[in-house]
Amino acid sequence: MEEFESSPLGRVTVYSIQGCPHCVQAKATLRQLGVPLCDVDIGVHSELRAKLKELTGRSTVPQIFFNGVHIGGNDDLQKLAPSELQRLVTLVKEEPLPADAPPLPEKSSQDEPVENDEEFKCERDELADLVEDLKHGGVIGSHRRGLTLYKKSFSGAQLVDWLQKEKGMATAEACNTGQALLQKKYMVSVRGCGQKVGGFGEGKDTMDSLFRLLEDDPHSALNSGQTAACSPIRASELSLLLREMILKLFSEHLSADGKSVDYKGMSADPVFERYCELAIQLQRVELLSLSREEKLAFFINIYNALVIHGYLRLGAPTNMWQRYRFFNYVSYLIGGEVFTLQDIENGVLRGNRKGVAQLLRPFSKTDPRLQVALPDAEPLIHFALNCGAKGCPPIKTYTPQDIDSQLRTAAEAFLENDDACVVDSGKGEVRLSQIFKWYKADFGGTDENLLKWVLDHMSDSPKKTSLQGILSAGKTKVSFLPYDWSSNSSH
Repeated sequence: MEEFESSPLGRVTVYSIQGCPHCVQAKATLRQLGVPLCDVDIGVHSELRAKLKELTGRSTVPQIFFNGVHIGGNDDLQKLAPSELQRLVTLVKEEPLPADAPPLPEKSSQDEPVENDEEFKCERDELADLVEDLKHGGVIGSHRRGLTLYKKSFSGAQLVDWLQKEKGMATAEACNTGQALLQKKYMVSVRGCGQKVGGFGEGKDTMDSLFRLLEDDPHSALNSGQTAACSPIRASELSLLLREMILKLFSEHLSADGKSVDYKGMSADPVFERYCELAIQLQRVELLSLSREEKLAFFINIYNALVIHGYLRLGAPTNMWQRYRFFNYVSYLIGGEVFTLQDIENGVLRGNRKGVAQLLRPFSKTDPRLQVALPDAEPLIHFALNCGAKGCPPIKTYTPQDIDSQLRTAAEAFLENDDACVVDSGKGEVRLSQIFKWYKADFGGTDENLLKWVLDHMSDSPKKTSLQGILSAGKTKVSFLPYDWSSNSSH
């Protein structure tokens, strides 16, 4: 929630985004000081992003100003000596705000609603009622093909017969309806029973083939088990709604010091139930028509929302085996196909490359999900998937319109953090996050290419100057920092 407290003299200005634990911790510390506080959400007021970078030279949030004095981020605030902190508090309380004080949003933009967390309402799809009737029409049952029994299935002939008898359709209309149910992903062809069905027609192949309602297809997706009855929502719009809703929920259950999340309380929140209802609508979104930019924004937003949903349902993983299982198991049903976290990161966003500890590519040559995969690995996605650094990028949700700029900003923000990149000029050494080791192939494959990539994606700063000096001096040692896997759960 934004705060714009007035003061006859000075103010502390904090630039933040929703869901950023470092921002929450900084604001909690500042409130204890009793200073007038102005909290500006850069995720909402993105028009101030460029000005903030110009003033601070940084891409991370929070950024904190005492009157016109920039002190840096949350880490910088926590490290201030008591005497210096008292001097800054006195400055705000006793001296007027300077003419060049950091900017606040225009009054008109302050009045914009930050979120829309009203209950999701949709336009009911024209086939949704027919599907509900089919569930109770005595058609769905168990069918044997060879030695295998396929539960909750029905044949093409049974569907056509039911549509003719119960809905009064002619054969051609019944087959067209079956094709529509396939195209809209209300039902799917049963896999593994040796059939080949490209569509739904009047031929013997279709009539003998088995089908299931999508919700009855066996898988472990967190948004399965119910019918997505809404008319299909645009993928980019739906991903933004989901990401906004889960971030707001996350923020409301973040501890006052920003250090832990009450996932138990979050899962019991009525807003989470509404989130789950909305996530069901992912089942039938159209993916094949998405552009590269739309795929990037959609799958980054969905990945970050799915991680939180996975924590709520299964708990945060605490060891290597649990982490492996979590990222290979937690999934959503999207556009008629199941996508795990690994599938989204390595299959879609990295152009179907092997992930960490994976022996095979996520998608085989015959996997329908391969059609959704981007043609090449996108290295910038590693800095948009779940920021774990001590400063977050000033971006809340990703949009197709300027996705490349947003991703570059996320990379700059990541590299500004000392838990992601340390340049030691004295030793001629660069210490980088484990992310650069795990996905070295995405950054050029060699230490030389890796360092060049890092240099090209750093914002102008003393750290960048130091790296340029080390590289120009010759041989540079590259090592990798330990990765912090600790959970932020309060339970």
